[in-house]
Amino acid sequence: MKKIGIVGLGMLGNAVGLHLLESGFEVTVFNRSKDKTIQAKEKGATVVDSPKEVAEKSDLVIIVVKDADAVKEVSFEREGIIKSENKKLIVADMSTIDPSESKNISDKFLEFGIHKLDIPVMGGPNVAITGDLVMMASGNKESFEECKKVFEKIANKVFFLGEKGVAHSIKLAMNLQITMLALALSEGITLVKKADVDPKIFLEILNSTYFKTGMSENKAFKMIDGKYDPTFTLENLKKDIITMTNAAKSLGIKLPMIEKAEEVYGNAVKEGLGGIDYTGIIEYIKRINESK
Repeated sequence: MKKIGIVGLGMLGNAVGLHLLESGFEVTVFNRSKDKTIQAKEKGATVVDSPKEVAEKSDLVIIVVKDADAVKEVSFEREGIIKSENKKLIVADMSTIDPSESKNISDKFLEFGIHKLDIPVMGGPNVAITGDLVMMASGNKESFEECKKVFEKIANKVFFLGEKGVAHSIKLAMNLQITMLALALSEGITLVKKADVDPKIFLEILNSTYFKTGMSENKAFKMIDGKYDPTFTLENLKKDIITMTNAAKSLGIKLPMIEKAEEVYGNAVKEGLGGIDYTGIIEYIKRINESK
């Protein structure tokens, strides 16, 4: 399997594409905004005008778009993936979407004889560019085995989790963790600063304990310095939080903390912070404390 298509060249999709090109794959790409395809084209990717054309030139098409509606649009609408005559195609969705939506989309693809795999990942473009993502995969096992070598080039750890939809459930649970960690660090930093304590001392102590995380060891220091270069934007995390709360409702469970986080991140986006890194949630915490 050497011909890989990518539909959606945001930060993550672009980084995955560049790494696959560097790894010797033939890569065909589509993005609605052509300016986002420039870097991939310069590195040797073929740029086409529709998801259909991507499918026609590929053994495997990876979708990396904003939400389930966007997945359905590039898959099934005019000039979508299913319009291709490629009968040996496998589709893999790297987008973060509701597990029930993922199952429905998989079923729709099967009507056209196409197997869709779920392949959400953990890690941003900074690790995608080196092939060091963590991938959660689910769907048809035979199709997964066909694509496994490609997936192992994209990610340094690949977990096959079983039936369709499962990977997206795990992905939502993972993004729930980073949502809470960013809030916890923001509030901890804000608390110690208000107490006239250097927040870097707080992080040094935290990172000497069992409770340290990759976020507290790396991004938290940038949070103190007000550096929020986006690897995953606050607005995108807010979108995923809404997906989490909707999934919880469909499962008939109550997740009170993520419901509160939806309100907090929503307010931060309203404050104009949506375009910065999700760890910029600390800026919102600062703002609501400015008059206190």
